[in-house]
Amino acid sequence: MGKHKSVSYSTGWSNPIRVSVSARPKAELSYGNVDVPIGGSVTLTCSVNPSSSTWKYFWYRGVKTSEPLTTQDDVILSNGQIRVSQGGAYWCRGGRGDPVYYTDYSDSISINKIVANKAVVTLEPNWSEIYRGETFTLRCEISDGGDTEWDYEWITASSDKPSEQSEYIVGSASTHHSGKYWCKGKMKNEKSSTDWSDSITLTVYNKPKPVVKVSPSWPNPGDLVTLSCEVEHPSAGWRFYWYKAVPKPSDNYLYSYQLLPGSSNGTEEDSYIVHGHTHTAGYACRAGRGDPVFYTEYSKPKFFWSGDFHASASLKVSPDRVQHFYYDSVSLICGGNSTSWRVMRFTKDGDLSYCFSWGTMTGSTCKIYSYTQSDAVYWCESGSGEFSNTVTKLSW
Repeated sequence: MGKHKSVSYSTGWSNPIRVSVSARPKAELSYGNVDVPIGGSVTLTCSVNPSSSTWKYFWYRGVKTSEPLTTQDDVILSNGQIRVSQGGAYWCRGGRGDPVYYTDYSDSISINKIVANKAVVTLEPNWSEIYRGETFTLRCEISDGGDTEWDYEWITASSDKPSEQSEYIVGSASTHHSGKYWCKGKMKNEKSSTDWSDSITLTVYNKPKPVVKVSPSWPNPGDLVTLSCEVEHPSAGWRFYWYKAVPKPSDNYLYSYQLLPGSSNGTEEDSYIVHGHTHTAGYACRAGRGDPVFYTEYSKPKFFWSGDFHASASLKVSPDRVQHFYYDSVSLICGGNSTSWRVMRFTKDGDLSYCFSWGTMTGSTCKIYSYTQSDAVYWCESGSGEFSNTVTKLSW
């Protein structure tokens, strides 16, 4: 028999397929809210770019090396999403194939669980209207906080933000402390916090200057005179301090102030009774509150005039007549046991000034002209602190 030759066969080449090898993708984690409300949950979403229906998603809480979360771990899983009700740090990654090929982990997100404890902002002292220079303390208090250790977070509409402490102490208030303040507590070593407190509004005003009033302005000798003290932006906590105005002709200041009897610790009442005065006198007040005491400015002094004609200081008018003519010059002459004098004027508009503003003071005499005057009363003050009891209303 003859030998057969063996024959080999092959197919043609297949169409080519392109395989692209990319770097390992990194999962991306997105979220809408990081605070879990009381009794609620928040939703996190995991994705891989480029997306594919073949990806499965694995979720982690606490540390990346832990086992993936399951529905038994107080979470609800769906394709690429998870609903969580516990606080903590969360990661995700994608995986596919068998054996599973994993993407890189996503960046982590810290979820904060809101607890039932209530945060409250309190202010000490307990008045919301504060003045420049006053001391105040804001506190973040946690109701039913028990033995839990807390950190604190503040937000404010003011330009000065408190640090992460339970107290915010300001030794000298400024206008930039004005605004709304909120706080919340965060449990130490846990991703849980209270909800934000209700806000408290703080308004810082410029230091007030009170107004003292005298009634009556023209008492008969021996009458009782009532002083009252009014503070702008009325608020709680004030005590009132009452002073006699003492002339200081040789000083740049018009008056010094001496505390009246019974006023060293202030009075709760905003009024004060002056007993038994028979001569002209000036009075002032100021208010104070807090510890240490924050004082307002002194009020402008207010005067009452009494007709005691036996005073050691006096005021005479020259020429001494009831009616003066327009463009007349009039001399107001101070007399008494002093070498230093000034003549004061108090207008019906409440303007207090002395002679050099509207006349010429030479020694004990103030020379004035009718065209410089307004409806006012005049008196003398001595260098030894005396007021003249002859007060003159001049008319032209």
